[in-house]
Amino acid sequence: MTSVDAQAQTVATEAAAVSLRGLRKTFGEVTAVDGIDLDLTEGEFFSMLGPSGSGKTTVLRMIAGFETPTAGRILLGGADVTDQAPYARDVNTVFQDYALFPHMSVLQNVEYGLRVKGVDRRNRRTRAVEALETVRLEGYGDRRPNQLSGGQQQRVALARALVNRPKVLLLDEPLGALDLKLRREMQIELKAMQRDVGITFVFVTHDQEEALTMSDRIAVFNGGRIEQLATPVELYEHPASAFVAGFVGTSNLLEGDVATAILGMDGLFTVRPEKIRLQSRDAAAEPGTCTATGVVREVVYLGSATQTVVDLDAGGSLIVLQQNRQGSVQDKLELRGTGVRLTWDREHTVAIGGPQ
Repeated sequence: MTSVDAQAQTVATEAAAVSLRGLRKTFGEVTAVDGIDLDLTEGEFFSMLGPSGSGKTTVLRMIAGFETPTAGRILLGGADVTDQAPYARDVNTVFQDYALFPHMSVLQNVEYGLRVKGVDRRNRRTRAVEALETVRLEGYGDRRPNQLSGGQQQRVALARALVNRPKVLLLDEPLGALDLKLRREMQIELKAMQRDVGITFVFVTHDQEEALTMSDRIAVFNGGRIEQLATPVELYEHPASAFVAGFVGTSNLLEGDVATAILGMDGLFTVRPEKIRLQSRDAAAEPGTCTATGVVREVVYLGSATQTVVDLDAGGSLIVLQQNRQGSVQDKLELRGTGVRLTWDREHTVAIGGPQ
């Protein structure tokens, strides 16, 4: 590294809410985290996305201080906290199970951390009430956790973390216990809360839709490493690897002889299902489009959309996703075994691992 590069990295580290340098964690012979370098900016909603065992939760636990790195450094606001105990770090963690005290009222739950820190009764009551207002639970202070819905309990857990006014809030799959409808509602609310309080959120999830919905940036983890770090749009529209293309949403991969036959190019390419148009087999291909013919193998009705799997004449298969905006859904379901033509704009063919 040159002196200029080192100086630039120092400036970035000092300005970052969280900085990870060469972070590594092993458990016996297993390497859970394998050399992570990362800077999170102040006030950012940052998500760590990946399958189980990819290392994302281990990174979160090391930032919180619950795990000690095998190697590397953790900095908060430019200060090295690698060897600090969890309580000495200016962070708070919200877990999936909420961990609320059932024998305490909502207000007492929110006040608890302040009481442990020795904050006087008047100040902690004022701050707890303000925290409940932030998560839209004013008037719920006298209730017990078992009198609340799952979404309300999740908000109490958030209020209890926010009342300490941490520089960084760590969230370990906090929406995982909620049903799908409530989970989607809470995704929107959680992002709105983060904007209101202006705190850096570090969010761990294995749900790609959740990450895309809420995040300013996303790090996709695979095998203890970051496979790609990007904004939601960049991540979805321009995946850097076959793993990212397949994990973040549904993606079609074209490679080898199939890519050469359809695209006239060798390499690895991806095209998203919603970009593809389904036409009759004898339809003429439009200028500036890619096209392939095949036979419909399966049609799946998804309510708002229909998913069609087409076995290509050139080999392999492509998935097509069509919104059910108009026309008869029954007509689509009866396409099984029918010859079709698929077309999509050439610009929607994305090369993986190199330029198009």
